[in-house]
Amino acid sequence: MNSKVISRLCIFFIGIPVIIALIVLNQFNHLALHAVITMAAILASSEFYHILSHNFKLQKKYIIIPLTCFIHLVMFARAIFVFDFSFVYFSYIASLLLCLTIEVIFSKTFEDSNHRIASSFLILTYIGLLFTFLSRMTFFEHSRQILITFFTMVFFCDSLAWFFGVLFGKNNKGFIKASPNKSIAGFCGGIFGSILSGVLCYHLWSDIFTGSILKIILLGVLISLTSIIGDLVESVFKRSSQCKDSGSIIPGRGGILDSIDSIIFSAPVFYFAITHIYKNL
Repeated sequence: MNSKVISRLCIFFIGIPVIIALIVLNQFNHLALHAVITMAAILASSEFYHILSHNFKLQKKYIIIPLTCFIHLVMFARAIFVFDFSFVYFSYIASLLLCLTIEVIFSKTFEDSNHRIASSFLILTYIGLLFTFLSRMTFFEHSRQILITFFTMVFFCDSLAWFFGVLFGKNNKGFIKASPNKSIAGFCGGIFGSILSGVLCYHLWSDIFTGSILKIILLGVLISLTSIIGDLVESVFKRSSQCKDSGSIIPGRGGILDSIDSIIFSAPVFYFAITHIYKNL
């Protein structure tokens, strides 16, 4: 049994139950889940910093990682004190402005300033801002059901994409240069997986996912596409830096960033899509 199969079995039998347990524990707007997200953000930002360091001159790590953490800590604090979301946006903007200020005041030469500023902005946006949309789902009235729907859509997409790719993808690989091992069969399996998850949640919580079943099918298609693209985006980052994995913290899967890349890309899309498709949330 190869490492990829083992890692997926571990996710199914260990990872998914842990995530569900964190979702069920919804005291203080899922404070336990917020803590895990914040820790994941710290580790992922460190891994992303390492990836970008192969191509860019970067600002100091002890500046960028705490600033990324700061954005998530503001969201963490919101779970306890329930203040306006605008403070989260302000923490993000303040972090960007601080990066610019540091570059102006403390840099002795400026030939690499564009590199340093652009890479800092990318880390703060990709890990800092986009990942907070997962935290925002905890503030929905039906947060448990919404979070389970989102996670299962992403998980079913990833798992069935891999399963369909192994079974039917040998002769239709390489259609996307960013990840030559991805196949058309896997792509179709991922879409099917997200739709299947959505339909199951639709029948399980029909009082929440009201209206036509076509709405949840549309959401499933959208999340499958963003999950797949999110995985490909990280592949581009790693290929550009000639890194095989973002890290080695998770046996068989690589780093934290390798495991949450689809979530980072899908979370903001899911958040905005579901609030517009379902007005009762």
